[in-house]
Amino acid sequence: MSTWPNATFDYSGAHVLVTGGTNGIGAGIAGAYRDAGATVTVTGTRASAADYDADLSAYRYLPLQLTDNAQIEAVAQALPRLDILVNNAGGNFMLDNEYDPDVFERALRVNLISAYRMAHACRDKLAQSQLPGGASVIGLGSMTSLFGVEVVPGYGAAKGGLAQLTKTLAMAWARDGIRVNCIAAGIIASNMTAPALSHAEFTDPVLARTPLKRIGTPQDIAGAILFLTSAAASFITGQLLPVDGGYSVVG
Repeated sequence: MSTWPNATFDYSGAHVLVTGGTNGIGAGIAGAYRDAGATVTVTGTRASAADYDADLSAYRYLPLQLTDNAQIEAVAQALPRLDILVNNAGGNFMLDNEYDPDVFERALRVNLISAYRMAHACRDKLAQSQLPGGASVIGLGSMTSLFGVEVVPGYGAAKGGLAQLTKTLAMAWARDGIRVNCIAAGIIASNMTAPALSHAEFTDPVLARTPLKRIGTPQDIAGAILFLTSAAASFITGQLLPVDGGYSVVG
């Protein structure tokens, strides 16, 4: 069972797909579901699980390039059943200049369009779920789902769009017993953020604005997601939940 000091989750018998589950936030989410007894499939960009330094033996691994529509369909088709989809995979292209129209478009494809295509491809299997509380689709948004960040216009547009897509799919798929929610992740310690977090000029302003005075961890995101996909959250759908230590509430 996946356990926090005063909360325990039991997902025995559940089938979960976590895209981008080989490292960072995705690995934290996948590990939490695994510890809670779920059968977990993760995706990554490499050809096989053996190509990663991390031990992925507890998961089924499927390769996925988010810009490859046929591969998205193949991942969905490879799943015998599905109760929970976590659209975690994504990335920003700040270093490639997201103001370039082609880079902007790539950011939309990677962070928004691929999430919709994966959810659409998995819909029929999710609709067959008997999971207590209903099947779930979880999107991974960010602070850019809430406000602008100048250096990532494409990433920000995609994450803002993901928040809106969450509302629309929640309405449209409720009849199928599928709940759709989104996490607006704050600054989380991961491989992607490690370079920035190593510099005080980045971390000091973040911590000064964050009421809880710390950087988030993948477990912080995983705990919120395990709650949202549980029967305890069976009356919650269409919501964007900030998990940010209070960063977004400071004016």
